[in-house]
Amino acid sequence: MSINNIQDEIIEEFEGLTDWMDRYAYIIELGGQLSPIAESLKTPENLIEGCQSRVWIHAQLNNEGKIVFEADSDAMIVKGIVALLLRVLSYQKPEDILDSELYFIDNIGLKEHLSPTRSNGLVAMVKQMRMYALAFKTLKGN
Repeated sequence: MSINNIQDEIIEEFEGLTDWMDRYAYIIELGGQLSPIAESLKTPENLIEGCQSRVWIHAQLNNEGKIVFEADSDAMIVKGIVALLLRVLSYQKPEDILDSELYFIDNIGLKEHLSPTRSNGLVAMVKQMRMYALAFKTLKGN
């Protein structure tokens, strides 16, 4: 499924949740469904700088040339946000990640309903995921 198709799917899911308390509850629920990453991946190299909470993102390139992201956080709301980002960007080609515009974030009103520090953390998570994509694209020689 393409990045835009997944984003459209997320937007559609959130359209049914008009109250922001329901949206927060849904995001927390998504975080609860996120598989925890191995403790061995909770390293300083995988820790995202600029987040209010502790967030770890790990990436590897699979045999199909797609990036597989794993992530975890010590805060449930952040874990849910990470789950959304993983849903959109994991199992995508590096160039597709780099070429994508993550419009679902603004479209569901996420950025405007986060505290400034959480919003900065969201930007930092997206930036790190794009950096992984750039590194893998460079490695592949594309």
